[in-house]
Amino acid sequence: MPTLPPQDKPFAATTLAVLLAWPGAALAQTPTPPPPACQSAEYRQFDFWIGEWEVFLPGGKKAGDSRIESIAAGCALLENWTGNGGFSGKSLNMYDRADHRWHQSWVDSSGSRLDLSGVFADRRMVLASPAQAGPVQRIAWSVNDDGSVRQLWESSVDGGKAWAVQFDGKYVRRK
Repeated sequence: MPTLPPQDKPFAATTLAVLLAWPGAALAQTPTPPPPACQSAEYRQFDFWIGEWEVFLPGGKKAGDSRIESIAAGCALLENWTGNGGFSGKSLNMYDRADHRWHQSWVDSSGSRLDLSGVFADRRMVLASPAQAGPVQRIAWSVNDDGSVRQLWESSVDGGKAWAVQFDGKYVRRK
C-alpha cells in the first residue's frame, strides 16, 4: 500500500473524520430493519387460545391439559396437548397471508396426523380438512362469556350433510 507524503497525512485524516461524522454516510451503511412480519390483525385472531389450560368434557370430567404458546416472533401458535391416560399431541397453527387462511398441522402419539385450514369469523376459528381427503374433519374454537374456550371437533362421512361430534372440550385457564 502506498504511503502518503507527510504533507498529505493531515488532509487524509481530516477527510476521514468528516466522512465518519457526516450523518448521511452512517445512514447509507445502516439498512432500515424490515417491519415485523406477523403484526397485522389477522395474525392475532387466534390469540384468545394462548395460555395454560385444563380441558374438561361436557359432563365435567377432565380430558387433559393444553399449553398454547405464541412462537416464531408471533407468526405461529404451538399447541402442546397431554390427555388423561398418556395420549399427547402437538399442533402448529399459522395465518397464511398468501391465501388469507389459517392452517393447522396436528400430530399425536398414536401416529395420526391432521391438516386443517379455515378462517376466523363471528368470533370463532373454524378449520376443516379437505373434502377429498376422506371423512371431513371440522374443528371450531369459540370464546365463552366466562373467558373459557370451547373446542368442538366434528366429522362427516357424507360431505358435510351430517356431523358427528368427536370431541367437545371446554378449555379453562389455569389459575
